[in-house]
Amino acid sequence: MKRLYFALCIFASLMLLVPSIEMSAQTVRNSSYSCIGKIDSDGTVRNSSYSMIGKIDNDGTIRNSSYSMIGKIDNDGTIRNSSYSMIGKVDSDGTVRNSSYSMIGKIDDDGTVRNSSYSMIGKADGIKREWVAVWFFFNFF
Repeated sequence: MKRLYFALCIFASLMLLVPSIEMSAQTVRNSSYSCIGKIDSDGTVRNSSYSMIGKIDNDGTIRNSSYSMIGKIDNDGTIRNSSYSMIGKVDSDGTVRNSSYSMIGKIDDDGTVRNSSYSMIGKADGIKREWVAVWFFFNFF
C-alpha cells in the first residue's frame, strides 16, 4: 500500500512539473495578429503552414531548411551572414541595428516588434529577441 501511495505521489508531482518544462512553439504574428510562423523552443523555425523553414542552433548558427549554415548570432547579439560579415545587432534593450549601427527597429519586452518609426509590425511573445530580429529584420526565413 505504501508503494502505491508513493507511486501516486511521484506521478502527481510529475504532472505538476510537466506543464512548466513543456517545450512548445511560440507564434510569430504580423501587425494584424495573423500567424505568420512559429519558432519552437529548440530553435526550429516554421512557416504559417507549420512546415520547417529553418533552425537556429543553441550556438547561434542559423540554418535553412536543408540545414545549410546561412548565418550566425553571436553571444553579444551581433547577427552575421554566411560569410560572417556583421549585418546587424540586437542591443540588450531590444533595439535592432543594421551594419551601420543605425536603428532599424525595436523588440519590446512584451514581444511587440516595431520598425524604425516605432509602428508595430508584429508580435513574437516568448521568443528570444535575436531570433525575432532574424525573422523580421534580416530576412533569413
